[in-house]
Amino acid sequence: MNRIKQFRLAKGFSLDDLTQAMGGIVTKQAVSKYERGLSTPSAPVLNQLAGALGVKALELLSEPSVAVRFIAYRKRTTFPKKEQNTLQAVVAQKLEERTRLQEYCFSSTQFDLPIEQIPVFNEQDAERAAGQIREQWHLGLDPIANLTAILEDHLVHVIQLEAPEKFDGMSAIAEDQDKNPKAAAVVSRLGCPGDRQRLNLAHELAHLVMKPFPSVDEEKAAFRFAGAFLAPRPTIEREVGTKRTSVRIEELLILKQRFGMSVQALLMRLSDLQIISPTSFKWAWIHLSKLNWRKQEPLPLQPEKPEWLRQAALRCFAEGFISQEEAERLADQKLGQKGAPGSLRRPAFLKLPIEERRRILEEQAEQLHKHYEQDQSWREVQGGDVLDYE
Repeated sequence: MNRIKQFRLAKGFSLDDLTQAMGGIVTKQAVSKYERGLSTPSAPVLNQLAGALGVKALELLSEPSVAVRFIAYRKRTTFPKKEQNTLQAVVAQKLEERTRLQEYCFSSTQFDLPIEQIPVFNEQDAERAAGQIREQWHLGLDPIANLTAILEDHLVHVIQLEAPEKFDGMSAIAEDQDKNPKAAAVVSRLGCPGDRQRLNLAHELAHLVMKPFPSVDEEKAAFRFAGAFLAPRPTIEREVGTKRTSVRIEELLILKQRFGMSVQALLMRLSDLQIISPTSFKWAWIHLSKLNWRKQEPLPLQPEKPEWLRQAALRCFAEGFISQEEAERLADQKLGQKGAPGSLRRPAFLKLPIEERRRILEEQAEQLHKHYEQDQSWREVQGGDVLDYE
């Protein structure tokens, strides 16, 4: 997609909106030609374009370092095409930004997700695929306390968007020129309760790694993967048992807090594993409908908050890879006066080649690590008591 069009869609602008934001210095027909590569804007027009789109002029002319490919896009059939295109453009822009920060400050972290590599011929294969990823990431069998943090640790970026309820989720991959994956994104809608958010993220993770056979219902397989990833069979059987004639709602609410899954998702999990019979599942589902829990359950979980972008922006700014203005935009916070002691300006350091800067920073990080290893514990500056992080 042409960069001008991508940034325009990410802004939610029509051609008319963009020309109006530019002060009408060109017509929408001219902008359309720029987007299609039929003509090139002059320098003054380019600057006006960049200003209206909230980007640098150079970004409109330069090719991105990665290409974003969308693997799955869950939405209702009534979701307008224009809004779909806007969300895709926003995600592409955000994933490109995160990949660039990775290259600056996290080049030693390897992307280790097998993109579309795990064959799935049935739902049991989806179950095994979830176990494979948990094993690859050394997660063990315990419930995952913070799924968002786990994903971000493995360069699967969690992106939250303001979107209508007709949007459910999306997954995408950033690839270099040789089609090698560099990062991925799983996208969910802001405003979802934590249990639904976690299931959506695990569902999108499934789309990233599974290679379903044509006869497989991909959505069902993805939900099976999500349930298995959040509640592995050995763990759920340990908590609930291998066979149950019935399960009380109060028990499911306890399990909801433990596994970070909704009561509905837990019932589906118990049914998938044949811990409860189809009759028991049907009765429980009807009971949930009578309680009006299908739309809103009690004891909602707080949504998980992505932190990688903020940390990466602050780190890259401190190390001189990005400007304060860009760091503030990405981190969504003010960083104080330019040139203040906390801004760590190092003109000589910034003139060094990137590889040399990385080498120096890695040496500094290693020295800091050794320093903290020698310290027996973290202590408060004044009292000297051990800090309690519970």
